[in-house]
Amino acid sequence: MSSLFGHVDHSLYSNGMTFLRRPMVQNINAIDADVVVLGLPFDLATSGRPGARLGPDAIRRASVHLAWEDTKYPWTFPLFERLTVADAGDFTYPVGDPEYFTAQLEMAAEQILRQGTTLLGLGGDHFVTLPLLRAHAKIHGKMALVHFDAHTDTYSNGSRFDHGTMFYHAPMEGLIDVEHSIQIGIRTDFDQSKHEFAVIDAMQANDLHANDIAAQIRERVGDLPVYLTFDIDCLDPAFAPGTGTPVCGGLTSDKVLKVLRALKGINMVGMDVVEVSPSYDQSELTAIAAATIASELLHLWTHKNKYSL
Repeated sequence: MSSLFGHVDHSLYSNGMTFLRRPMVQNINAIDADVVVLGLPFDLATSGRPGARLGPDAIRRASVHLAWEDTKYPWTFPLFERLTVADAGDFTYPVGDPEYFTAQLEMAAEQILRQGTTLLGLGGDHFVTLPLLRAHAKIHGKMALVHFDAHTDTYSNGSRFDHGTMFYHAPMEGLIDVEHSIQIGIRTDFDQSKHEFAVIDAMQANDLHANDIAAQIRERVGDLPVYLTFDIDCLDPAFAPGTGTPVCGGLTSDKVLKVLRALKGINMVGMDVVEVSPSYDQSELTAIAAATIASELLHLWTHKNKYSL
């Protein structure tokens, strides 16, 4: 990012307004980018600790710590030589109006996607994934869901706006194919007798090699278009304390990054990172983890064009 004096700003403390210092989109009707980052400052569906509305800002600020590295180790190519990324800022809505947020976000996301652009959402609580899935399904049809989380979010007893019910509603609406969808990191109660998603729970994931987890994911999703959603509470609270519903016994950041890198070749058409609540964070641990995961997803996206690590 150029300063008023024309030189490139690599500092960690100034001009950190956009994700990875990418240019800001001024007009979403004329997007010239492979991927658009959209902040989703919404936490009206939260059941635990609030504050995820501040997540997009925290992730962007933490991403400045990553922006200096032109080639992100262990990837072997400069990311922005292989894709263009723009930041569309935050989706705004009338305070306290989840119905407006849900309907208008679906419309805005569809508008972005119809320009041939991939969307990277930064939450916000996990409810934001439901309107994003509705928009993506209009473009890509029924998708496979790859879902990293401590919770299945398939609970049927929540309200219309509840960050624990999205993947109860999404299959009923025909947005995702549960027979080709998988959840990783689960460690809270769910009805296993009625659960149609494949599950690699946290205990299994912690014992498996990252390549084995990735192999199970790839086998499950096949060639379907994939929407990948990452709830930061998939990570153990030791690595991501700043979230609304932390659960002990989660995955390490190292394990998660290795799994994501091993997913090269999946047909990823949409992605989000959600549930960062910076008020409960310590030393930006959670925000840095979220920014790093989002960066890894961008690297993974380039393999739609068959690049290699």
